[in-house]
Amino acid sequence: MKYKLILLLTCMLILSSCAKKLVSVPLKTSQQVDATYKVLKDIPYGPDKEQNMDIYLSEDANSYGDKNYTIVFLHGGAYYLSDKTQEEKYIRPYLQKGLNVVNMNYRLKRGIAPATSDLTNALNFLKENNSNYDLDLGDLIVTGFSAGAQIATNTGLARNNASFPDTLKEGITIKGIINFSGPVDDLDVIERIFVDFDHELFSQAGKALFPSEGYEKKEVVSVYEPITYFDVNDPPVFLWHGGKDNQVPPETFRDFTSKLRRNRDVLSFIPEGKHSPTEEELSAAYIKIFQFLDDL
Repeated sequence: MKYKLILLLTCMLILSSCAKKLVSVPLKTSQQVDATYKVLKDIPYGPDKEQNMDIYLSEDANSYGDKNYTIVFLHGGAYYLSDKTQEEKYIRPYLQKGLNVVNMNYRLKRGIAPATSDLTNALNFLKENNSNYDLDLGDLIVTGFSAGAQIATNTGLARNNASFPDTLKEGITIKGIINFSGPVDDLDVIERIFVDFDHELFSQAGKALFPSEGYEKKEVVSVYEPITYFDVNDPPVFLWHGGKDNQVPPETFRDFTSKLRRNRDVLSFIPEGKHSPTEEELSAAYIKIFQFLDDL
């Protein structure tokens, strides 16, 4: 009996030590990605024509054990323009690793509130219809760039706060948040920057952030500031931002980054970085991101 127990423990240790690590999974070629994925395009998750998403289902994902994350990505564009086809460079690394990915659109030109609600709408739709997709919705990673990163971060941090207006269904668990240049605080400051921007498109986007005339009140803005909900029980956060970002200034990250938890959250601050990471900066970030995911 004693020797059987020792043998069992030894086997468990071997299996644990051999558990798949994302950092060690070789990147697939474009041909391998095409061969191992089933792609469902423009799946509607709501009645509005902009409420749709692409779902990338990997034949490898179920072999990843506790690393079988479902990645949900939201594009940037100041809640005003762009769509899921414009920033595929952000989802490509996940596809090359063989993870399931959801690349979603959300309602534009109607302000931050509807755009933010659409992540909850999409996740609840996936929960209700998961028999069609077999996604692991208990191991969700929400991520995005710029406006999309704000939506992901706000929803991920507010999931355990009853004051947040959107509610996720039971069985949906956000395990991690990955934010590229997304607002986390001082949305009133960012609103003014956009409205006063020396470019008509940026100015129009700024005026569309909130429905009221003029600049919005801080108590309204704070509902959509991730810092409002940040607490010790929130999922780990990976935050990338640049020191020369002229759209979401570095100083708007200061209070949020001071709250990051040691050995839990990861800050990737690039002093010379701008709003959008370069290809080199993005490649370096994903090396850190896969380590972040392995450590969850």
